[in-house]
Amino acid sequence: MKINLDTIKIWLRHVSVLGLSLLLVVVLINAYILFSTQSSIFTFDEFERSQTDASIKYDAILVLGAGVNPDGNPSLMLRDRLDMSIKIYDAQLAPKLLMSGDHGNVAYDEVNVMKSYARAANVPSSDVFMDHAGFSTYESIYRAKAVFEAKALIIVTQHYHLPRAVFIARSLGIKAIGIAAEDIGYSGQMMREGREVLARVKDMGTTIIKPLPTYLGDVIPISGDGDQTND
Repeated sequence: MKINLDTIKIWLRHVSVLGLSLLLVVVLINAYILFSTQSSIFTFDEFERSQTDASIKYDAILVLGAGVNPDGNPSLMLRDRLDMSIKIYDAQLAPKLLMSGDHGNVAYDEVNVMKSYARAANVPSSDVFMDHAGFSTYESIYRAKAVFEAKALIIVTQHYHLPRAVFIARSLGIKAIGIAAEDIGYSGQMMREGREVLARVKDMGTTIIKPLPTYLGDVIPISGDGDQTND
């Protein structure tokens, strides 16, 4: 079969244009999410210094789940999120903690580990809610509004994750700011940040479509007793 070089060149040109177009979309979406949320993402000290609008009362501190070690203790990344959320709670910046993570089966349970950690730091059990079906950032935030009736949230996770989380919250009609957990340079962080670039693109589409999460269930107001979420 004779190869037509002109045809190959045309196809390569089309592929190049398509590839560059897709790259441009990725860059633009990431830039939009990063720049539109940057004024609402803080360290703890920055947030305390910047607080000027006392009319905003945050319903809860939403702690996004991360891995649990085989020994049942929170991973380093999750521990840093929990430590920051407890610091915010102790500073009385919000009255409740909402631990949202993966408890999709009996063998793996992020949220009870998270609540136990907060309880060990003397946070009252009634002030710690568990969302057992926070299977993704989008689902955690969707359920925070739909199930727990949160209207204003302080979101806690590592800094690289916060722009997407705050963007999702605002797209769902939640007043939200982010306070970054301590960021110490975790193992595998370069790969994690690379995935985050693509996750921002995915969740731009998700916030437009607004699919229902895997589970909804009964309403459990965040203003009530966190022990209602115990299992």
